[in-house]
Amino acid sequence: MTRNPAVRRLADWSPGDLRDLAAEYGTPLYVQDLDRVRENYERVAAAFPDARIHYAVKANAGRAVLRALREAGAGAECASAGEVYRALDAGFEPSEIHYTAVNPPARDLDYVLDAAPDATFVVGARDTVDRLAERGFAGRLAVRVHPGVGAGHSEAVATGADAKFGVPHDEAAAVIGDAVDRGFDVVGVHAHVGSGMLTDDDVAAHREVVERLAAVARNAPADLEFVDAGGGFGVPYRPDEEPLDLGSVADATRTALADVDADLVLEPGRYFVADAGVLLTEVNTVKPTDGATLAGVDAGMTTLLRPALYGAHHEVRSLAPDAADRDTDAVDVVGPICESTDVLAEDRRLPAPERGDLLAVGNAGAYGVEMSFQYNSRQRPAVVALDGGEDSLARERDGFDSLTAPER
Repeated sequence: MTRNPAVRRLADWSPGDLRDLAAEYGTPLYVQDLDRVRENYERVAAAFPDARIHYAVKANAGRAVLRALREAGAGAECASAGEVYRALDAGFEPSEIHYTAVNPPARDLDYVLDAAPDATFVVGARDTVDRLAERGFAGRLAVRVHPGVGAGHSEAVATGADAKFGVPHDEAAAVIGDAVDRGFDVVGVHAHVGSGMLTDDDVAAHREVVERLAAVARNAPADLEFVDAGGGFGVPYRPDEEPLDLGSVADATRTALADVDADLVLEPGRYFVADAGVLLTEVNTVKPTDGATLAGVDAGMTTLLRPALYGAHHEVRSLAPDAADRDTDAVDVVGPICESTDVLAEDRRLPAPERGDLLAVGNAGAYGVEMSFQYNSRQRPAVVALDGGEDSLARERDGFDSLTAPER
């Protein structure tokens, strides 16, 4: 492979190496390649050499991933107090953290104000400004703008078009002015077009968001330090999708901000980690039907929620040593959860499955382990990290005792 290609496909992972990892650590198993995470960061940094880059922690908050990106030079964008806790635990300084909470609970605000008072607090409502003032905070504040424009792989992630996220763009200047009058150090404005930008239409929506941010910045009654254009940089989940043209995104962003005297901040998440991760799962049941053959596996919607939640597509590959010699079937890959939505993949042409086969699910590094949960009293999976040719356990598999440990 070419060093640091724009996308890593599922076929680029070594079947033998993945089989070895499954044999050593068991399944279901998330595999995260930290070298690839660093490569993805380097590519964004090269396309935006003048930008300050913060990693959107919600994509994958594992300590190994956070440390790798901190060492590469990233800051941290945190959507919750728990993510701030994780960022501090991974070695980020409070001043390197943007706390971009949506409707933050009181205990979250109180924790972050105590643990990271030098963080930048990004607020999306007048109420949040009031709540910070009531707590005596007058530090670094940025205003999240609701641009009214969104894009993404699903309507559920087109945050730029969702009124839940941010102050309406035509009210932002007034909110900034009020915050300045109340003694806050207003340092920036922020918006996010959505998640999964790949197409020319998505790039156009991104440019429109940045243009609206630029208009807010130009009219802001404060000397702003930065304009934060969010992230949303997509990765191709299907084999016929082309990778994002970072150069086009960079050009559109620079054009939109050409007359704004402020630094650019970006907050990619998925782009750094998605194609750096795979999920390994073992076939335990093969059930012929009148339609597709059902391959029952030990991972399900509690392991990888995205297909059930968004209808998201993840490529699936058989890692059976003789896979190339088998006939192919139409296969549905289904999990062990007692729900009809517990489907990882539908109607895929795969080598005829057999009990004991190992399957790999691609682009699982973002929003995979982060969304795992314990419904049906399933245990969350283990995570192994690859770093410089070595592998190590980054997260232990839940034991049965983890199910009842919090109960009283």
